Amino acid sequence: MIRFGTGGWRAIIADGFTKANIQLLTAGLCRLMEEEGLLGEQICVGYDRRFLSKESAHWVAEVLVGNGFRVFMVNRSSPTPLIMFTVKQLGLPYGMAITASHNPAIYNGIKIFTAGGRDADQTVTGKIEQCIEKIQDLPVKTADYDQGVREGRIQEGNPFNSYVDSILDTVQVDAIKHARLRIAIDPMYGVGQSSLRTILLTCRCDVDMIHEQHDTLFGGRMPAPSAQTLKALSHYVVENRCSLGIATDGDADRLGVIDEMGRYVHPNQLLVMLYYYLLKYRGWQGACVRNHCTTHLLDRVAQDLGQACYEVPVGFKHISAKMTETGAVIGGESSGGLAVRGHISGKDGIYAAALLVEMLAVTGKTVSGLYEEILRRYGQLYYEETSFPMTQKRREEAELLVNGAIPDFGKEVERVNRMDGCKVYFTDGSWIVCRFSGTEPVLRMAAEGRSPRETQRDVACWRKALGL
Repeated sequence: MIRFGTGGWRAIIADGFTKANIQLLTAGLCRLMEEEGLLGEQICVGYDRRFLSKESAHWVAEVLVGNGFRVFMVNRSSPTPLIMFTVKQLGLPYGMAITASHNPAIYNGIKIFTAGGRDADQTVTGKIEQCIEKIQDLPVKTADYDQGVREGRIQEGNPFNSYVDSILDTVQVDAIKHARLRIAIDPMYGVGQSSLRTILLTCRCDVDMIHEQHDTLFGGRMPAPSAQTLKALSHYVVENRCSLGIATDGDADRLGVIDEMGRYVHPNQLLVMLYYYLLKYRGWQGACVRNHCTTHLLDRVAQDLGQACYEVPVGFKHISAKMTETGAVIGGESSGGLAVRGHISGKDGIYAAALLVEMLAVTGKTVSGLYEEILRRYGQLYYEETSFPMTQKRREEAELLVNGAIPDFGKEVERVNRMDGCKVYFTDGSWIVCRFSGTEPVLRMAAEGRSPRETQRDVACWRKALGL
């Protein structure tokens, strides 16, 4: 069965990700839109650089047209946030992106977006799954792609300029121009290179690129920014005395950063810095939203500056929904995705990168210098994260333990939250969470505390209890 996770539907190519399943999923969305009275509406479809992404986008379009809908096809590989922006800009009810984001190269998938360019929430994806169950034994209606173009039912276009201009309109271009920064960019063989390079060159930055060519194997790495995958970018920044290094994941909705000394900047740090910058230097007012695996240093910043910090389950759709509900300034997650008020409601690595460059220009500080300012004011918390591959049998065994009694961590527990896996909050302010990934067959753990030793001890304790 086709099941949506925290970031859309993803499956291994030629296993679950097949033409038949792509068509079936699209037909399920068509059924839902018919029930919602949207027959005849236009739907935006786009794709990334993965193997079969373009072909899959065409298969999606053929099913949409075959079922009485019109298609706006982004006619070249593009960042996922560009597709979300297009859904919002054109006022469309839905959008679809063919991407598996930061998953290994053997995966591909589909993300669904709703009106306003938001990630489809569990209510919507649950309805699509129900519609798929109703029609899975019926033939799927399709139409020829080229004929759809000739008849005007498929409109091909490239909203690149509109997307880039929307970002340039929101950042302080003149301040960046005067800073004359040198930036190294690593799009990780994905789709972030053109948009980010155009924005930074417009702002008169010196821009160097690595790993920009098209490679469906992503250089043999996962296209996910991390300390391990960004070693080449780190070396480049140091050797060429760059102001910073910026990396985007496979579909450019997530961001990775290397500071001026070649050190990897954890997404937790980046999120805290941008929130602090927007409130203290830009003078914005508003809450922040984080998932429950993300640093509580955000809570300290929010409290100090008279704002609230809201915690939600993993999955950016939860962050987007809470930001809309509360008017929050920023929302983000420890895996590198973040959104800022005034742009699209989903995560956007290109926009986040532009704001980061603006932050350096306006404050006149380096990345490390600004974070030191924050630590002097709020103190330091130490974060630890790890993951473990899971077979289906092993997951079933581990689920019983995760959902059962918590281990004895040797310190006082304040409360336990089971909204997504199991999170334990301790009275001393530390915490640990254990949950199963919604996009990959792995068990994830994250912990935060007053010292590296404390967080490592908490993770080791739960590992032992689970027999890992």
